Amino acid sequence: MSNDTFSLNKDQLIQQSFVQMDQHLHGLDYTPAQKLALTCRILFDNGHDSGLAGQITARGEVPGTYLTQRLGYGFDEICASNLLLVNEDLEVLQGEGMANPANRFHSWLYRARPDVQCIIHTHAIHTAALSMLEVPLEISHMDNCVLYDDVAFLPDWPGVPVGNEEGEMISVAIGNKRALLLAHHGLLIACSSIEEACLLALAFERAARMQLLAASAGQIKPIAPDLGREAHDWILRGQRSAVGFAYYARRSLRRNVECLE
Repeated sequence: MSNDTFSLNKDQLIQQSFVQMDQHLHGLDYTPAQKLALTCRILFDNGHDSGLAGQITARGEVPGTYLTQRLGYGFDEICASNLLLVNEDLEVLQGEGMANPANRFHSWLYRARPDVQCIIHTHAIHTAALSMLEVPLEISHMDNCVLYDDVAFLPDWPGVPVGNEEGEMISVAIGNKRALLLAHHGLLIACSSIEEACLLALAFERAARMQLLAASAGQIKPIAPDLGREAHDWILRGQRSAVGFAYYARRSLRRNVECLE
């Protein structure tokens, strides 16, 4: 590694930083169930509370299975011990109670996207408000660029989300992107790790809030596409996601240590 960093160009400095991140940044050594329970608590603490609405899932070890919360429990009540393991037909394989019937679209998306390990769907208040306007999410600030060119938009609302129709619609609408805004509904995140999905859900709601605030004051100006993509790739690193999740987990565990049980 060169000590004369002032002679390096931006691309070289970025690559140097990536190497340092891989060497020095480390995540948390928790089980998938504990990470999923932490994600529920983190999102609840950061404005994603909408009663019993919304689902958070993560693939199980056996193909065609995934972890999810029990219907009747809010995000602030989820612990590793009360999660359910279900199959694609939402039959409970481990745990007590039943899954939310609206989880059906998760089964469709897991089938369509083998790369996806975690799906988050919430009705966070600013995202829900934006969805009522039937306009896409605009990424026009550096803090939100983790979602730059990575958010699809579904303008059609199929009603109560318990049929196979929504699963088919969502699987097509999201394509290969990590996020989706559903009109008159909420947000959807589909990522390769629980940590990444949690952080993108937080970023999505913050971006929606910023969009509503900015649009109330004037016309939102776009950022340069090349710079948006550069920032996207800079933020969206596995190790950055791991330590970012660890930060929010530490915050949440000050009040919610029981969620690891």
